[in-house]
Amino acid sequence: MGDISAPKPVLLVLPAFSASRATLQWALQRATEKWGPPVLESEYFSFDQTSYYEREMGPELKKVIWAFPQLVDPSELASIKRLTNDWEQQAASRGRAVGQQEEAAVARPLNLDPGLLSEAKLVLATTKDRDHRIYLGQGIFAEVTLYYRKGAWRSRDWTYADYQRLEYHQFFMRCRDYLRQVGRSKR
Repeated sequence: MGDISAPKPVLLVLPAFSASRATLQWALQRATEKWGPPVLESEYFSFDQTSYYEREMGPELKKVIWAFPQLVDPSELASIKRLTNDWEQQAASRGRAVGQQEEAAVARPLNLDPGLLSEAKLVLATTKDRDHRIYLGQGIFAEVTLYYRKGAWRSRDWTYADYQRLEYHQFFMRCRDYLRQVGRSKR
C-alpha cells in the first residue's frame, strides 16, 4: 500500500478568449483582484482553429493566457472553474461585450478555461463530460490536455487544436520554468 500524502501545489493558469480586448481586460481585472497580478502573460493569439464559438461569441476571437504567482492546491480546480463561470455570466449580463458597440453585441462575450500546470501536465477544467474526463465535483470535470515528456509539451488525441500550437507550448514551457523556480526557492 502506498503512503497517502498531500499533492504539490501547482500553477494556476487562466486561458481567456473574446472578440473584445476590453472584455479580456475586464476579466483580467477580476482575476487580479482574486489571485494578484499575473506573473506571466502570453501574447494575444488568434483563436481561429475552429468556428464553433463564432455564433455566440462573434468573429475574430483573441485568446490570452495568464499565469498567477501564488501556487494553488489542485483540489481547488472545481471551485475556481465555478468562479470563472460566474465571471462569464457577469460579462454576459452586461448585455454586450465590454467596449463593443451595440450592433456588435454577442450572447457570450467571454470564455474562461482555468487550468492547473504541474511539471508533468496541464489540466483544464470544463463543465462538459467526455470519455477522457474525470468528475471533480460541483458539476466540473477535468482533463489532462497536455503532458510533458522528454523536454517538450505533447498533445493527446483529444487536445484542442489551439493547444497543439508551438506558441502555446512555448508559453507553457515558461510557466513550467517559473513553477520549478518557485519550487526550488521553497526548499
